[in-house]
Parts: sequence; structure tokens; C-alpha cells
Amino acid sequence: MTDKSHEGQILRYRRAQRVVHAVMASSFLILLITGLALVWSPLAWIAAGGWSGYLHRIAAVGFMSVPFLYLWMDREGAKEVMIESFKYDRDDVSWFKQMYRYALGRTADMPPQGRLNAGQKLHHSAVIVFSAVIVASGLILWWFKSDLSTSMLSWTAIIHDLSMLALTLLLVGHIFFTFVYKAWSSMATGYVSVEDMEMEHAKWVDELDEGLEEELEHSSGDPST
Repeated sequence: MTDKSHEGQILRYRRAQRVVHAVMASSFLILLITGLALVWSPLAWIAAGGWSGYLHRIAAVGFMSVPFLYLWMDREGAKEVMIESFKYDRDDVSWFKQMYRYALGRTADMPPQGRLNAGQKLHHSAVIVFSAVIVASGLILWWFKSDLSTSMLSWTAIIHDLSMLALTLLLVGHIFFTFVYKAWSSMATGYVSVEDMEMEHAKWVDELDEGLEEELEHSSGDPST
């Protein structure tokens, strides 16, 4: 669960997960800025000369590569996040009822949570759904724009922009909770405090402890060790 260089901490985000997070975050920010340049006059200078369009497409390729990169670098992790993000239990329902306390930074006595709390599950699932919509509508605008009727082009652009707005709002919420719970370092190092995790993700810590105990029992019962 821990190592000597991270005493009192748990490895929460493996290296592959941190790389995928960095690729997704950086490509999304570039997409957001270059997209805003087309509709928001203060940023219109970015679109001058058309180079922002090329940058937007490059970032789009990076954004679309995220699921494939995740599967390549950490197949089990990708499978895990897909399943966990859409799986809720009674503790999650109870957590939602007290979500206002979590938003205020009060995690004591909150319903026990797994590796992802109910709010993180909702965030992850929303990011997955809206990202899929953005990619689909973006590809249509990229490759089939000339084949669309005026109304279809307008609706595709609206769907694309509204999905981008939804992801932007999710990003704002993500940054807010990152500040509230001082989680910047966890994505940089991958490690988090055992004490914090026991308070915020008690069920996950129990699962790790049970896994460690089983591993130790297996090792002690193996005559080759």
C-alpha cells in the first residue's frame, strides 16, 4: 500500500493514469481556447491567419487519443474507471444527500466511499458522455461539413458547443474541489495521505488492506518463499 519514500501515503494514481490525465487536460484547454477564439471577440486575435484552426485539429487528435492511450498504458485502469464511473450503491445515494457538506470541505461522517466517491463518479461519467458527443460532432464538422444542410450544420455546431460548455463547467467544478481538498500534489506524485483516504474513501482503503492481507497470506503459505 505504501513504500519507504512515501510513508503514511497511498498510491492513488499510477503513472499511466497521470500521463493520460495530463494529455486530456492539455488537449482540452487548447481546444477550449482555440474554439473560443472563433466566437469570442477578445480572443479573435488568436484566430488571425487561421493557424488556430490547425492547432485546434492537432489538439483534437490528442483528445481523441486519450481512451486508446489509456488502454495501451493501463488496460486494467481504463476498465476500472469505466465500470466504477457508472456503478452506484446505497452509500452513493446517501452521499449525494449530503453533498453540500462535501462541497464545503467537510468530509467527517460522510457515507463511506470506494476509490471514487459518488460526486467523482458523476463527474467521470459526465466527462465520458460529453467527450464522446464532442468527438462525434467534431468529426462531422471536420470531415463532412460540406455535405450537411444548413440546418444540420447549425444543429451539429450547437451540440458541439453546448457539449464543450458542459465540459468546461465540469472542469471548473473539478478545479474547485481540487483547491478545496488540496489535491494538486496527488496528480503530480500519485500519492495521497492515508489519513485523508480513510476519511474520504474508507471502503477503498479497506479493499487495499484486504488485498494486502491476502497477498501476505499467500506469500507466507508458499513453500518457495
